[in-house]
Amino acid sequence: MSTGSVAAVDLGATSGRVIVGHVAADAVRLEPVGRFPNGPVALHEDDREVLHWDVVELYRQVITGLRTAFGRHRALASIGIDTWAVDYGLLRGGRLLGLPAHYRDERHERGAAAVRGRMPAHELYARNGLQHLPFTTVHQFAADPTLPLAERALLVPDLLGYWLTGVEAAERTNASTTGLLNASTRTWDPALRAAAGLPSGLLPTLRDPGDRLGPLLPTVADAVGGQAPVTLVGSHDTASAVVAVPATTSDFAYISSGTWSLVGVELDGPVLSDAARRANCTNEGGVDGRVRFLKNVSGLWLLSESVRTWERDGDAVDLEALLASAAAVTTPVPVFDVADDVFTAPGDVPARIAAWCTERGLAAPASRAQVVRSILESLAVAYAETLRTIAEVSGKDIRVVHVVGGGSQNRLLCQLTADRTGLPVLAGPVEATALGNVLVQARALGIAGLRGASLEALRDLVARTVEPVRYTPAPGSDARSFPTTVRSHA
Repeated sequence: MSTGSVAAVDLGATSGRVIVGHVAADAVRLEPVGRFPNGPVALHEDDREVLHWDVVELYRQVITGLRTAFGRHRALASIGIDTWAVDYGLLRGGRLLGLPAHYRDERHERGAAAVRGRMPAHELYARNGLQHLPFTTVHQFAADPTLPLAERALLVPDLLGYWLTGVEAAERTNASTTGLLNASTRTWDPALRAAAGLPSGLLPTLRDPGDRLGPLLPTVADAVGGQAPVTLVGSHDTASAVVAVPATTSDFAYISSGTWSLVGVELDGPVLSDAARRANCTNEGGVDGRVRFLKNVSGLWLLSESVRTWERDGDAVDLEALLASAAAVTTPVPVFDVADDVFTAPGDVPARIAAWCTERGLAAPASRAQVVRSILESLAVAYAETLRTIAEVSGKDIRVVHVVGGGSQNRLLCQLTADRTGLPVLAGPVEATALGNVLVQARALGIAGLRGASLEALRDLVARTVEPVRYTPAPGSDARSFPTTVRSHA
């Protein structure tokens, strides 16, 4: 098949989209056909507000987007789904027991304590290789009151795939974020399952990117106006994004920048040393068995939540003008710890930044422009410190940083990242996740001669399709926390 078109369903923590990817031998073209908001829904339960995902509404929007896609392109060859990680739906008799809990809900802290009581931190890390995050699926399971009623658990992209095809499966890259997959064997780990208190049979069969999940159910095909198989992709959105990093050499690091910032490198195998555990680094699965060795750093959610706070006060916010004002700030702004738990939950981020600074005797940002500059400076410092740690722990040589995703459009953040790391930053593509989703489907189907192509060949196609924007460290910039060329001490 010399050319072909596939549909990518790409759901992020703040928005979702359906995109048709047109793949040829020399380029990939993306055609958005549906875009819709996503966000937490607070429901009153057990005398408090519990955050959930309205996954039924997301599915409705996916069907609408696919209907548009088939309306424009009857011969779609495949459909691939990627979403954020860790969250899941519980099924009994094939029926959803309730809306999935949102990873930002505070109940997960109880689950983290319960799991640590059953298995010490060093053993957890030796088995799953994940950084400690209270919302990891293994912790969510341990705190889920509906778990005893469930017969099956499906992560969000797997749940959507089940509704489309009737086939239950767990795609391996997203399964690697649950804390239940053994990082070495890449299979479900019985000891980890026991630590979460899971009954046997709850977790579905593992499948790999490129596998065919199944055709659309007849009722779904009627609803969307066409028939195509669902092909598994890197269903963790970062796994798909890393496929589309337009790297031409192996000495790159990536920042998949959006609601969260996934900052890391690509390795052939996991790093399960005590140094990696103490540094809180994580080993997540990538396409083709690669390992995404990274840290989960806060992202542009801090900025978007600040904008939402100001808009709730009745003020219209021009983000481009605000970013321009932030770039023009010349007075020092505070650098705060973006990983502090106080910034995790939705709410008034500017007030929390001010309180964080006051508690430490620092001058809080005095204007909205300074708040934005403080957020972006703090993210850039976190990126630099994270990359330095990853290089030292993994032994990976880093000479260039690729920023992909929505944050690649934030010119100030990209420049500050170059300044703080002392490394060149290549920004783009913006739609890296959708590109990676599309390319894995195209390779599985043999579109444009891609059958059997390596990840490097897929990235070469991305590099020929999208020209990244280059940012170089400003003369005299403060890169003391990160040498110009990072080499491991190992």
